[in-house]
Order: sequence, then structure tokens, then C-alpha cells
Amino acid sequence: MLEQFSLANIGLQIVVLFTLAIPIACVAWTVTHEEVFREPREYCADRSQNARSLARRKFFYLFTCEYCFSHYVAAFFMWLTRYKLLFNDWRGYLLAWFALVYVANAYMGLFGRLRLDIKEKR
Repeated sequence: MLEQFSLANIGLQIVVLFTLAIPIACVAWTVTHEEVFREPREYCADRSQNARSLARRKFFYLFTCEYCFSHYVAAFFMWLTRYKLLFNDWRGYLLAWFALVYVANAYMGLFGRLRLDIKEKR
């Protein structure tokens, strides 16, 4: 199965994985944490708690959770770049999607800790 890939190709895919996760993390973090999106985020938080239907509550919740939102941002970037990981079919898309979400969330976790340390030192 994996014999068809050369080490150079896999290496490039890994570099792209860690690079493509950066804008995914930036978009997900900005929408779910930064002041520029505070009003829409507060509206979504209110609707996620007070909407009548479960589907509406879950829809609005995804704009308040960086983990949830990063799945949709990763899917958009995969559509935009056609990035696949290890396989050239649907399995490559599935692996890439989960890997991108994982790496992007690791970046956001590191950024959150770094930001907290900076705020504590002020």
C-alpha cells in the first residue's frame, strides 16, 4: 500500500501538513477568541444556549469552540488546496483532514499557553 510513496514525497507531505495547519489555526483562533469577532461570537454563544432546536444550538456552538471550528476551517483549506496525506484517494483526504485538525489544535494550544505566560508576566 504505502510502498508507492517515496520518502521525499512523504517528507514533502509532512512539511505541507505542518505549514497548512498554521493558517487553519490562525483562522480558528481568531474567530473563536479574538476581539475583532467578539460581537458575532457572543451572538453565537447566546444562540447556542437559547435556540429552540438541537440542530441550531449545535450549529451556533461551532463558532465558539476552536476545536469544532477547526474541522470546518481544515475542510475548507483542503478543498482549496486539494491536499491529501499518504493516499491519492478519499483515504488521503480523510487522513489529511484529521491530521490537519490535530496539528492546528496543537498550535492553538501552544499559542494559548504562550499568550497566558505573556499576560502573567505583564
